[in-house]
Amino acid sequence: MSDTALSLPDVGTTAPMCSSYAEVTELRSRDPWAIGRALAARRRRAAFLPDDGRLMLVAADHPARGALSAQGRATAMASRTEMLDRLRTALARPGVDGLLATADIAEDLLLLGALEDKVVVASMNRGGLAGSTFELDDRMTGYDVAGVVEARFDAAKMLNRIDLDDHGTVGMLESAGRAITELARAGIVAMLEPFLSRRVDGRVLNDLSPDAVIRSVHIAQGLGATSAFTWLKLPVVGEMERVMDATTLPTLLLGGDPSGRPEETYAGWSKALDLPAVRGLVVGRTLLYPPDDDVASAVDTAVALVH
Repeated sequence: MSDTALSLPDVGTTAPMCSSYAEVTELRSRDPWAIGRALAARRRRAAFLPDDGRLMLVAADHPARGALSAQGRATAMASRTEMLDRLRTALARPGVDGLLATADIAEDLLLLGALEDKVVVASMNRGGLAGSTFELDDRMTGYDVAGVVEARFDAAKMLNRIDLDDHGTVGMLESAGRAITELARAGIVAMLEPFLSRRVDGRVLNDLSPDAVIRSVHIAQGLGATSAFTWLKLPVVGEMERVMDATTLPTLLLGGDPSGRPEETYAGWSKALDLPAVRGLVVGRTLLYPPDDDVASAVDTAVALVH
């Protein structure tokens, strides 16, 4: 690498290491060790949960599975810089507690100073690429447990799609159980996103009926040698009172990619957030790519529901 020094703030200062995307690329090319230094210096929150016991997280791990669509636009998330712009807007809004992402996105935001005092949830299994013949093979291709510990992140998320007709499901369950156990031994939250899934005409569909979600909850919450640090991430479906009666684990609601009006989506979230085990939202495309492209307003509406 070149000996030419990059004129950027030192990681020990309060200023971000980079102020533009060009600087992020330059720093990555000249000094990749800067990411480790930035992780070590990042200000962490004193506690996973704020005083009101509720979390508002922004999700950004869909692109790693090749899923780039949002609000009916097939390539909505194709531009990384536009996505980062939207994420920085969302993370800067009052009441947003943190981020769920893969390493590439989390580290860009880290270098730009957007993760200070934020909860960070590392996305682990991104191997089931959207639309592929192996979509249900949710292998650990993102963060591993050691990486989460080294990064000093607060939690790690796993997608747990359970297809009773696919022998590969048992491999996912085994690797998830092992990761849950290892995370718990390190005192790190494991956030599980279970679905009962099946292929219909070659496409993977998640069964969002209340009974299917309940069954997926029972399978997921039994994984690992302890559930002490296990949380759930569940869709808002019909009969949420009955769904949430299936668990005592703290649960965040996921936003998905709704096709209805935003008002209907927010109303569904609001009702579900009243349930005792529900502790907040973790939402990506719904807030980052709203129909009117007003990210700040969409995020503020969600924050008002949570906090």
